[in-house]
Amino acid sequence: MTTFISVLDAASGSTTTGGASSAMVIVLYLVFFFALMYFMIIRPQKKQAKKQNDLANSLEPGDNIMTTSGFYGTILDVVDETTVIVEFGNNKNCRIPMHKRAIAEVEKAGTAEVEEEESK
Repeated sequence: MTTFISVLDAASGSTTTGGASSAMVIVLYLVFFFALMYFMIIRPQKKQAKKQNDLANSLEPGDNIMTTSGFYGTILDVVDETTVIVEFGNNKNCRIPMHKRAIAEVEKAGTAEVEEEESK
């Protein structure tokens, strides 16, 4: 039996120091893989979550918003840390309480820029 194992070791070219180095290579591959996963998936996701939290905390009455479903409206009131009341359309009767996380974009009140056309 020992001759069979020694024949397999000789055929594969592995020795006891080779086994330790191959384990080190596997550990390095794992470290590289987890670092790659962190920089490709986890870090951008954390940046996006921070951006969404900053957007939700900066909401004020009068801001024009676009919801995640594509509706445009104006914030009338900030009820608490998670809820705002939004008015949709020109009807002035469509006022809906909604969660701050359902807001995709914000245009602050008074920051809209109007570009003037040059007259020829």
